[in-house]
Parts: sequence; structure tokens; C-alpha cells
Amino acid sequence: MFSFLRKTAMPTPEQALPGRQEAMPVPEHHYVLGTPLKPPFAEGMETALFGMGCFWGAERRFWGLAGVYSTAVGYAGGFTPNPTYREVCSGMTGHNEVVQVVFDPARIRYADLLRTFWESHDPTQGMRQGNDVGTQYRSGIYTHGAHQAAQAEQSRSAFQAALKTRALGDITTEILPAPVFYHAEAYHQQYLAKNPDGYCGLGGTGVVCPRWESPDLERAL
Repeated sequence: MFSFLRKTAMPTPEQALPGRQEAMPVPEHHYVLGTPLKPPFAEGMETALFGMGCFWGAERRFWGLAGVYSTAVGYAGGFTPNPTYREVCSGMTGHNEVVQVVFDPARIRYADLLRTFWESHDPTQGMRQGNDVGTQYRSGIYTHGAHQAAQAEQSRSAFQAALKTRALGDITTEILPAPVFYHAEAYHQQYLAKNPDGYCGLGGTGVVCPRWESPDLERAL
């Protein structure tokens, strides 16, 4: 029981592991898309950041979308600089497992990424996703700028209303300004492309995320 509670309770900054200054080395190019895993990215690209359970399956949900330029998995939202996977799994870094999505807004809208996010996992489970339990599996949208923040909040309200029509629970997703993104180890990057039969614990609710954008907002995008 103590181990379960420790994994589902956020540590304080004082309790968090110290980490290190050295960044995690990763391949130069995406295993599937062939694009860079680190900046600089192509001109005009924008970045989104999501936590939705085990990052292996989360990354796969995005790299196949038309208009997505690159994806990478890593850690964000905690206190430990440049953590390792083992440290994150200990529950003593505060980090979430996240996927960074670099996308071309001329080809795919942030709203479309949000729909993939909501429909690809169960955002009502708190510090878990299915059988995966711990702070690193919490649902989170980490926004870049006021536009993404507004879209995230509006989409959460729309999806909550849709969940209620199915008598499902309250959304526990955190929506915060994007924190520092730390790349995960090289073997985690595009893991399910390299290991097609690998574990994926991601599962949605079966609820479709309704539209929330106004016509005026559509014309502005």
C-alpha cells in the first residue's frame, strides 16, 4: 500500500531526486518520419505537448497524422532535471511521461491534435491509465501560448459534456503552461515502430470529442 501511495502522490521539490546537468542523448532523426528529433525544426512548425499514459502508445497515436512533422517522447511537469526512466518510475521526480508533437499548422490544426488526445485515452483516472499506476501516467495538456491554452480549456469542457452523456466520470486532466521537456532514452523513441508487438496500455473511452470551435475561430486559424 505504501508503494502504491508513493507512486500516486507528487513529491515536493525538496523530496525530488537531484537529477543531472547532462541532457539525454537521442538519435538525430525520427525512426518513422526521418525528421529531426530536436530543434531546429522546419520553418513554420509549432509544438504541442501531451501526457496520456505510457508514452509508447501515445507517440504512435500522433506520428501517423497528416501534418505532424516529428514526435518525441520524454518527461515533463516535475522537478528533477534530465531524469532517467528508472527515476521517473520511482515516483520521486514528479514528471509525467509525455509526447512532444511538432506539427505544421497549415496542414493540421491544434484542435485536431486535441481530439486525438481526448479520444485516445481515459482522462478521468487521475494518477493512472488502465493498469499503469503512478504520477507519470496522469493526463495532461501542456500549452504553448494563449491560443493553445484557450483551445485546451474549451476542448476539456466539450469532452466533459460528452462524457456525462455516457455517465462517465469527471476529467482529471491538468492543463498547464508547457514546462521544460526532457527527452527520454533513445530506446523509448518511436518504440512501437521498432517493436510492433510491444506493450501498449492506451485505451480510450469510446466517446467522440465534439466540436467546440466557433466559426469565427475557424476563419482565424
